[in-house]
Amino acid sequence: MKRASITIAVLVAVSVALVSCGSYNNPSTQQQSGSGLKFRAFVSNPLRPGSTGGTVPVLEVVDASQDKLSGFIVNMTGGGNQPGLMAVSPSKRFTVVFSALGNSVAVANNATEALAPTPSGAGSIPLPDSTESMVVGIDNATAYAAVRNAPVPGQPGVLGAVEVLTLSAGAITATIPIPNARYIVLSHNGNRMLVFGDNQNTVTVIAPSLIGTNTDPRTIVCPDGTPQPNLAACASTLNPVFDHPVWGIFSSDDSTAYILNCGPQCGGTSAGISVLDMTTNTAGAPVPVPAATIGLLSGSTLYVAGTPPGTVCSSGTAAPTCGTLDVVDLGSMTITGTAEITDGYHTHMEMGANGQLFIGARNCTNITAGGGNAGEVRGCLSIFSTSDSSVLIPPDNGDVTGIEPIPNRNVVYVVQNAELRIYDTTTGKLQSKQINITGQAIDVKLVDF
Repeated sequence: MKRASITIAVLVAVSVALVSCGSYNNPSTQQQSGSGLKFRAFVSNPLRPGSTGGTVPVLEVVDASQDKLSGFIVNMTGGGNQPGLMAVSPSKRFTVVFSALGNSVAVANNATEALAPTPSGAGSIPLPDSTESMVVGIDNATAYAAVRNAPVPGQPGVLGAVEVLTLSAGAITATIPIPNARYIVLSHNGNRMLVFGDNQNTVTVIAPSLIGTNTDPRTIVCPDGTPQPNLAACASTLNPVFDHPVWGIFSSDDSTAYILNCGPQCGGTSAGISVLDMTTNTAGAPVPVPAATIGLLSGSTLYVAGTPPGTVCSSGTAAPTCGTLDVVDLGSMTITGTAEITDGYHTHMEMGANGQLFIGARNCTNITAGGGNAGEVRGCLSIFSTSDSSVLIPPDNGDVTGIEPIPNRNVVYVVQNAELRIYDTTTGKLQSKQINITGQAIDVKLVDF
């Protein structure tokens, strides 16, 4: 990976765009229309039945204070006909929405509950391929998408990049080559971004402030935990501190990032947690854990979930394999508790009210009534109680594609198997009042403070 692989002219264009727009501002942003609700959640739904037949791609507008559909939608027609993955800007003024049909990103104006127009009139920003990880910068003007199969200009056969989307321009304004880039994590202050590539034993640190300058914004943290300007400068090591890293969690002050090494679950040797010093961009030897693909930091406790290959479940379930949730004390960097959860590749973890930790996976073992253990039904959602370490696995099949705790309420919204579910955190079970999304729910995001 060479510094010259980023086109400087393109990066300069990004800096000009950012200076000119400051933060993404649509002229109609100040108008309030549509539902008029002050506390909303959006649910992406590509298959809402149309009034005259067929289906319409929409974001359903949910009243998050009363758990009911508002009757209003954000019509995404022209902005990508399969709205799914969403990311909300820090200001909550807009939501970027990825459409898997056509691989494009559209921008929804949260205030007007309408698709924000692009200067080209296309309604969306095309990506070179699909993404499953994107974030919006703290400037509220720039989005970043990890595109694993993005071709790199000037490097035939090289795939993988972070695409920089300038929202006011409605276009990709820079391509940052990172082999097999798949996941992005942004620090709280927005000063650093971690990028993880499939089958890589490195972590790429990007400084967003350097995009648009003549300085390469990338620092490669090599397998041995040392920072280098490019991959070629990384020295080989027999004792790497990284083993297929896939995710990172920043400390509250952004001085440290806890890197999750997927290990055997991703074809490696050992899973663990590597501590990355964000001041020096150096990482130390990993603390072993059974598996690690997603995590959440709560105070001085780090919760880490994954599926160790071949881990047999305890009695009480017909599932042949199970995952693990490990509770790690950061003061001593030791595991203080372990719980059995569903298997699969864990991609979502959110803390709800009453210390209820919701953990979602994809490609888990589904048990259906009649084919399981005494009528057992289970899918890819686990709920861990941080107060007594008990685990509840709800009787619902399917992948979990969205989790959103509702602040100041005992409620968590979960999208599982294309359905929106509302859980009561006082019981860990579905509450009596549910919302029926007609079509196909994919993701859910709160869009108001």
